[in-house]
Amino acid sequence: MKKLLASTILAAGLFGYAGSASAAEDCGTVTIANMNWQSAEALANLDKIILSEGYGCDAELVAGDTVPTFTSMIEKGQPDVAPEGWLNAVREPLQKAVKEEKLVYAAPAITEGGTESWWVPKYFAEAHPDIKTIADAMKHPELFPSPEDPKKGAVYNCPSGWACQITTTNFYKAYEGDKNGFTLVDTGSAAGLDGSIAKAYERKEPWLGYYWGPTAILGKYPMVKLDNGVAWDEKEWNRCNAIADCPDPKPNGWPIADIFTVVTKKFADRAGPAFEYLKKRQISTEDANKLLAWMVDNQATGEDGAKYYLQNNEATWSKWVSPEAAEKIKAAVQ
Repeated sequence: MKKLLASTILAAGLFGYAGSASAAEDCGTVTIANMNWQSAEALANLDKIILSEGYGCDAELVAGDTVPTFTSMIEKGQPDVAPEGWLNAVREPLQKAVKEEKLVYAAPAITEGGTESWWVPKYFAEAHPDIKTIADAMKHPELFPSPEDPKKGAVYNCPSGWACQITTTNFYKAYEGDKNGFTLVDTGSAAGLDGSIAKAYERKEPWLGYYWGPTAILGKYPMVKLDNGVAWDEKEWNRCNAIADCPDPKPNGWPIADIFTVVTKKFADRAGPAFEYLKKRQISTEDANKLLAWMVDNQATGEDGAKYYLQNNEATWSKWVSPEAAEKIKAAVQ
């Protein structure tokens, strides 16, 4: 009887081990593009931890950037995963690769996508609930006094040489900034733009200008997005809004940048539960902003950011994975 019981226990143990090994074998080695900006680094490390600790994958980070990563995925089938793909920059070749069954879209990496707009500080929006749109703000230059000429209102522009400088300048023209008594402030650099927001917040002063998300600044300094008053018109955008020195720009909306996790078709076909996780993993813009703000304040690496997120957002990420995987991940980051 004891021999029979021992044999049964051994068989069960071997069966359990074989099942675990099979799951790991299905996932196998997985290469993850570690792109060179903070949110992408955090997501790459998040995927590495979850796939390694939760699903037994042999996960490896490889250096990447938008165009070279997707080119390599299409032409060479590597890396297996691009955690944060900004689709607008490479939409045409990506769509072609998906149609040819070389690549697969998983879940949106950032739920709401990338956001561009003109913003005002949250405390200003609460004090002036009537200012809801760009047109509303442009009627009141006295509420946004320029640091150089307080008799005029100020709109803070995107840094020199960036594409958003062109679009912001055209929006300023379209909403008749000069005619309405405003001036367009050249912030000079990303640091200059960030500094203007930080300074306004420290002094609780008005601020009006361009910014984008997800970013650390929007996580650290709560801002309210102004409505453009019109929907995005792609034809008008390409005709004028995105063209330098366009003589007659019209009010327009901002295009939303789709941000998706993209994987190779080969990985999607073989990864099983690991791919199911990537089909669920997405972070809200608000949570991404908060994470980036924490990373900046703490000079954190992508790995630090991923661990911080897992330690503080279990209610969210546990829904992406199986209960068994969740316990393993939780233990790994405690």
